[in-house]
Amino acid sequence: MSKVRVRFAPSPTGPLHIGGIRTALYNYLFARKTGGTFILRIEDTDQTRYVEGAEQYILNALKWCGLELDESVEKGGEHGPYRQSDRKDMYAQYAEQLVKNGHAYYAYDTPEEIDQMRENLKTPEDPNPKYNFASRGNMKNTLSLSAEEIKALDDANTPHIIRLKVEPNEEITFQDIVRGDVTFSSNELDDKVLLKTDGMPTYHMANIVDDHFMEISHVIRGEEWLSSTPTHVLLYRYLGWEDTMPQFCHLPLILKPDGKGKLSKRYGAKMGIPVFPTEWKDDTKNELFIGFREEGFLPEAVINFLAFLGWNPGTEQEIFTPDGLIQAFDLERVNKAGARFDIQKARWFNQQYIMQTDPAQLAALVRPHVEGRGHQPTDEYLAKVCELMKERFETLKDFWANSRYFFEEVTEYDNEKIIRKRWKPENRDKMHDLKSSINRLRNFTPDNIESQVKKFIEEQELSFGEVLPFIRLAVSGTTKGASIFEIMSILGEEEVAKRLERGFNDFDKIKENA
Repeated sequence: MSKVRVRFAPSPTGPLHIGGIRTALYNYLFARKTGGTFILRIEDTDQTRYVEGAEQYILNALKWCGLELDESVEKGGEHGPYRQSDRKDMYAQYAEQLVKNGHAYYAYDTPEEIDQMRENLKTPEDPNPKYNFASRGNMKNTLSLSAEEIKALDDANTPHIIRLKVEPNEEITFQDIVRGDVTFSSNELDDKVLLKTDGMPTYHMANIVDDHFMEISHVIRGEEWLSSTPTHVLLYRYLGWEDTMPQFCHLPLILKPDGKGKLSKRYGAKMGIPVFPTEWKDDTKNELFIGFREEGFLPEAVINFLAFLGWNPGTEQEIFTPDGLIQAFDLERVNKAGARFDIQKARWFNQQYIMQTDPAQLAALVRPHVEGRGHQPTDEYLAKVCELMKERFETLKDFWANSRYFFEEVTEYDNEKIIRKRWKPENRDKMHDLKSSINRLRNFTPDNIESQVKKFIEEQELSFGEVLPFIRLAVSGTTKGASIFEIMSILGEEEVAKRLERGFNDFDKIKENA
């Protein structure tokens, strides 16, 4: 295999959809697996759709995901510039070369005239007529007009574009790494615009020229570009670059969780699930799109989750380190069928990574969620809480809801029914003695607390059901969660004594009002 050079080429027209990140990921993994080069090229030829801040968002999102670039607008490289608007001067000469060689032509039609043509040719069998071999003879272009008519239009500085001339009745076949041999009839294609009236190239023209001069070896992109590939094959052929044409690999669609249709940013906003790597605020439309980062996902977990949206390693293994993914990745194992976006599976991946994270590192990650509630715990204390609780939350955002009793006093109890039914005021003095005996422990360790509680239950001839649920409720406000003895040890004897006293008093009142 010749030197692998792959590119991720997004347009700065808004936030980077998670499908785009998956495309970037597969390019990155393939480059790293083969010792190749991973390039970011910003395709900003459509200035009408350019969105301020989108380019920087793309760079930041890739950086958060850990997809390190080898060449880009920031890092530079020998094949720059890496922003298409900075390469504008080179596209026109190749579009003109296509015209000179009879593979393209000038067209002077106005948008209104094109709309009218489509309206005139529309039939039930063909509701969207193309500008192609069947219609171009009746339009205003250099294939249909006389030399005098063309000169008159040029003398009047009539705006014109350059269109690709697609010959009818040809079969265009190319090899796709995922789909094998793919064949299109040229009759299915339209005469794509190559150069616009402002001199800027369209995606098709710029894409081919840039891939050629950047020496791209493999084009790995979404399935939605499959139908454009025959046009690209023709461009390589007509420009005389067929021998250096890259290998194509079209990735399967990412589908909604129900498998019905492509996952969209609107769907994500409607369902309240992240479909972007990081948050994006569209001030022009007053829209806020949720990001995986802001929802409390770890970048390594997101990457692991995305890798499985269209690829499988051929084994039962699901959790991969970044290096492990690189070693396991193979384009030959990319699926043809669309992949369902399962947010619950994403949360599962995230939980696996949370459980594997060092407590001190995890403490740093959850700290903003704690400080945002007005608390400033020590690093040591927060690490202890994380060590105990890391199996009990799926995202960093979940941490507070599951762990708030480590930072705030208990003011509510999630199971008053058990208090009304099973709390016995006649045991109140005994429970007070339990509080005192726990508080007298010299070493406030989980094992010592547990031994003391069990000893008390046995001596007072009480059942575990008469004691343990009420200790847990008083200390944490809930009957669920981690080991109560571990919780008590982290809180410390002074705080535990205070909570038991308050809790037992509250239980009496709840019982009285039952």
